[in-house]
Amino acid sequence: MAVIQHEEQVREQPTLTLGEAAEQLARSLPGHRVEILQGRLTATPPADGTHALALSWLGEEFGARARTVGLRLVQGVGLWLPSGPEDYAIPDLSVVEADIKGAHVMKNCYAAHAFRMVVEVTSTNWADDLGPKVEDYAQAGIPVYVVVDRKHDQVLLCSDPRGGEYKNKVPHKRGTSFTAPDVVGVEMKLSVDRLDGDED
Repeated sequence: MAVIQHEEQVREQPTLTLGEAAEQLARSLPGHRVEILQGRLTATPPADGTHALALSWLGEEFGARARTVGLRLVQGVGLWLPSGPEDYAIPDLSVVEADIKGAHVMKNCYAAHAFRMVVEVTSTNWADDLGPKVEDYAQAGIPVYVVVDRKHDQVLLCSDPRGGEYKNKVPHKRGTSFTAPDVVGVEMKLSVDRLDGDED
């Protein structure tokens, strides 16, 4: 009687890099915004109507003014971050240099020096917008970071990034307005209520 021995071959699954895992997650969650913040993979669901209205208003009001001074307003463009080898964020809205194409780093991400201002409108991931992103954008040297903080009913204006942190962090409550800092290069008064999606 012959004895047949079966050798089981154990196949090792290839280990994914964080960047590869992000690409895989983006493919499996269409419409979600996938980012790597401080070495942590995050996925944000599509925006709600209020979020979209705020960005539309900014696009209409800010976009035309940006073009007159050689800047552009863009949505969903990746920003390469210095906090980790594969870290990147995808701000809701950014004011960038007109020649941003020359600042391409890799994938859909661009170098921080091409960004004058980034805007995030909070959603389910509000803790990221008010925590890691404040740190990451300051470390990247983004001159101005505006957080439309719907969780706390205010807008947080962060400016003057030095030593890896924003030296100025000023909250603005509903019913108030503030002016975009000069470093952005676009003169504009911003209404907290309009940034929160209110039409008038």
